Amino acid sequence: MKTLWAPWRMEYILGKKEPECIFCSYPKKTNDRDNLILYRSAHNFVMMNKYPYNNGHIMVVPYIHTSTIDNLTDEVLLDFMKVTQYSLKCLKEAFRPEGFNIGINIGAVAGAGMEEHVHLHMVPRWAGDTSFMSVLGEIKVIPEYIMETYDKLFPVFNKR
Repeated sequence: MKTLWAPWRMEYILGKKEPECIFCSYPKKTNDRDNLILYRSAHNFVMMNKYPYNNGHIMVVPYIHTSTIDNLTDEVLLDFMKVTQYSLKCLKEAFRPEGFNIGINIGAVAGAGMEEHVHLHMVPRWAGDTSFMSVLGEIKVIPEYIMETYDKLFPVFNKR
């Protein structure tokens, strides 16, 4: 068994938690850039992960506050998958990754950090995107400032 080290995420794990669900409160605000929201559809939105595993780590999130996809209507679920498909296309255009990790963690034991509001993670991957830094130095190298990544992705997501 191999071990995935992600010590940079301790800031998220040990940091101050928002008083309310960010997936419910952030879309109600108008400052999408400050809240890292890249795209909005009728039933879902795309948001960058503030504590990314890699550049371009995004999340597809339904507006409905639910802990599992079981509670999504067919209309919301179809939109969820269409937004996921669109996000994949946008990330390919913006960053030309060699692969992706895509997944939904349902429940704390499955790794859900925000278990009360279901969301899908999409992480672009490149050969060699993990290195000795994360293994030996317990440091993850993210080669680009998060707001620069946002500024690259936003126009790609919103050119329709």
